[in-house]
This record gives sequence, C-alpha cells and structure tokens, in this order.
Amino acid sequence: MGTEKGEKAKTIIDSREHEKLTPSICIAEIYAETLKLEGEEGAELRRDFMKATSAFIALNESIAVQAAKLDVSMKKSVKGWGLADSIVFATARSTGSKVLTGDRHFSIVRRC
Repeated sequence: MGTEKGEKAKTIIDSREHEKLTPSICIAEIYAETLKLEGEEGAELRRDFMKATSAFIALNESIAVQAAKLDVSMKKSVKGWGLADSIVFATARSTGSKVLTGDRHFSIVRRC
C-alpha cells in the first residue's frame, strides 16, 4: 500500500534467499480488506501477487489443533488477539517459518 513498512516487506518478499509461505487464512484477510478498499479488481491483483511470490499453506487438522491451543494461551496475555492470529502463528511454528507481518499483535510473539 506504499508504506515504509511495506517497502521493507517488499525487500524480503522479492528476495530469493528464503521460500515464502502464506497461510490460507491470510488470503481471506487480505482479500477481504482489499475488496473493501479497492474493489474486486484490486483484491484479485493482491491474490495473484501472493500466488506468484509464495506457496499457500492450507489449514489442516494438526495446525488447527495447535492454533486452538495457542489461541487460548495468547488471549490471556495479548489484548485483541484473534483466532486468525493463532492460525498464522501455528502455521509458522509447524513449518519452522518466521512471520512477516505488520499486525501489532505479533510484537509479543517474538518473545514466545
């Protein structure tokens, strides 16, 4: 969206150094937000970009159970923590990945 943080993220996304993975819940979140702000054409462009730059990771039973456990735990210490946050965190843990996000809820995750 042209922000300074977005430019930093773009550098990482454009890098060929590491494989990029996108949890399926992120597709829904980004598509919905873009649909509201830019319409369907913009949402499709963002989805195409995600498809071109990363592999999608589907929510499976193992990640869902891990996300549920994280959700209960994280909601005790992080105000506004949501189930989608837990799914992203569980997906990262299950794949041994780092999370690239501007979501303020993840500032505490670095310590977990």
